[in-house]
Amino acid sequence: MSPVTLAAVAAPFGRDLDRALADVEALLDRARLAGADLVVLPEAALGGYLHDLNGGRPGAPPDLPPVLDVDGPVVRRVAEMADGLVVCVGFCEGDGDLRYNTAACVHAGEVLGVHRKVHLPLREDASYACGSGFAAFDTPVGRLGMLICYDKAFPEAGRSLALDGAEVIACLSAWPCSRTDPAPTLAEDRWTQRFDLLDRAGALHDQVVWVSANQSGTFGDLRFVASAKVVGPGGEVLATTGTEPGLAVATLDVGEALAGTRRHMGHLRDRRPDTYGAAVAV
Repeated sequence: MSPVTLAAVAAPFGRDLDRALADVEALLDRARLAGADLVVLPEAALGGYLHDLNGGRPGAPPDLPPVLDVDGPVVRRVAEMADGLVVCVGFCEGDGDLRYNTAACVHAGEVLGVHRKVHLPLREDASYACGSGFAAFDTPVGRLGMLICYDKAFPEAGRSLALDGAEVIACLSAWPCSRTDPAPTLAEDRWTQRFDLLDRAGALHDQVVWVSANQSGTFGDLRFVASAKVVGPGGEVLATTGTEPGLAVATLDVGEALAGTRRHMGHLRDRRPDTYGAAVAV
């Protein structure tokens, strides 16, 4: 495989879908100018995230993201804007009476893959149902898997994708800073540091390329830490936006990078699942 250019986005998104689509189009144009092949947008880029993680304010009507269909006009518009890019984008998906926190990977007008967030933090379960699994799929930038935000706190999630052949993991987040003990700066915040640590550990555990997008700015009670980044399979940060909005862009030969990292110490190859007991039990 020849080198590919990977871009992770840190940007603010709210409820206005027309504004969101305009912002996505501008970000994709910026990514093209940077030579990107893959662009990972944040969780809930189409319609915004939740205003708080407490399940809503008592007595107040819920302010929830608009419900979209994977095959509907809004996601289709992003797929058309993607054109030759591979683009991962987050939104609220409706399925009957249920809502899911969902990511879609689109390219050249088509949907290549879909992931519904499995792990729901705090009271996110008051707004969304849980997804039921992890699966990788083939794309022009290699075999790819997707996680959404809190999913990355569970090593089994990334490992499931890596065992399904994922070479690149796209993690879409709306990850806020600490609400109970905020630091003087976002860079010092404990939740920023955890966000960054989980990205690096996720890449290193499974020796994959990790592309991490995040919301920035504020929405409701939440202030997001940004910190979009591209991480190599050895856990090295190849590019980052820091705690500012922007694009983190890095170019590498994914196959060569994985082969080099896994050549002597192959974490997937050297697994001993027969010894892990309940950790690998169904």
